[in-house]
Amino acid sequence: MRSALVRAARRTAEGVRWYMRELTGESAYDRYTAHVRAHDPEAPVPSRREFERARTDRQDSDPRQGFRCC
Repeated sequence: MRSALVRAARRTAEGVRWYMRELTGESAYDRYTAHVRAHDPEAPVPSRREFERARTDRQDSDPRQGFRCC
């Protein structure tokens, strides 16, 4: 019984973590790096900072790319 509750709590926490990463866009870098490595393993992969800077610049240059409130 106790182990079932622990499994359920863990599964719920993992679901909340996944949802929050998708909601905030944090998982976008992970998807991007997986895509780059799958299609061209020799291609340079930007750091997370470089990726986020490029993504922010792209959103700022075209408002249709995504809404930014701040």
